[in-house]
Amino acid sequence: MTSRPSFFPSPSRPGIPSLAWAGTSLLGGLAAALSMVAAETSFTPPPGPMATPAQIAALLATVPQPATGETVVDFEKAVIGEPRPRWEEHGVVFELAGALQRTPAAKPRIMFFPHLATGHKGILNAMATDQGVPLKVTLPGQGATSVTLVVWGSTGCPAVVEAFTRDGTLLEKKSVAAVPGRQSPAEPVPFLVLTLRGDAISYLHLSGPRAGEFLAVDELRFVPSAQTVRPAKD
Repeated sequence: MTSRPSFFPSPSRPGIPSLAWAGTSLLGGLAAALSMVAAETSFTPPPGPMATPAQIAALLATVPQPATGETVVDFEKAVIGEPRPRWEEHGVVFELAGALQRTPAAKPRIMFFPHLATGHKGILNAMATDQGVPLKVTLPGQGATSVTLVVWGSTGCPAVVEAFTRDGTLLEKKSVAAVPGRQSPAEPVPFLVLTLRGDAISYLHLSGPRAGEFLAVDELRFVPSAQTVRPAKD
């Protein structure tokens, strides 16, 4: 039986959740605490120990700093492991793009999951057995001229990002056959940075994971269109 993740405060980093694996001797005691997560999800989190400070610094160095004028959404106010229908931050709305394909009567859910090395919170599709439905990201106001996603995922997971205008016209599409993976169990899970551009990007679709896989957005950055009025800081 594959053990499920449980989330506890990290003694070395108060307030930042860390991942502890439940062994077979603890399954009974953790069953109640994990029932909500197990009922809504079926993805397998990336196993492995926490990385060293040097590894974490090297990993973070692979992600460019936000450019001038970019609004950054980082999900750090979210609650780990709590399925919910939508999330809004800096005027950007995250939700599933439509009804579930395999279980249409079920309620679509998104959820937040920790990146093991950094403790960053990433948003993902919590309905892993219904991955035919993309994660939809709707931008505020008149949209954006540039959107950058920092993502990570399970080993071998594909990633597809599509940018659309308000009327549904496809502006740009980027995809990879598999997100970067670790070369050894001791390494942190790598990040992948994808940037899409257009005159007025209204929303994005993020898809790719198959049953048992997941793709998490660690951070979203966007440059608002000229007419867009930025929402008040959260």
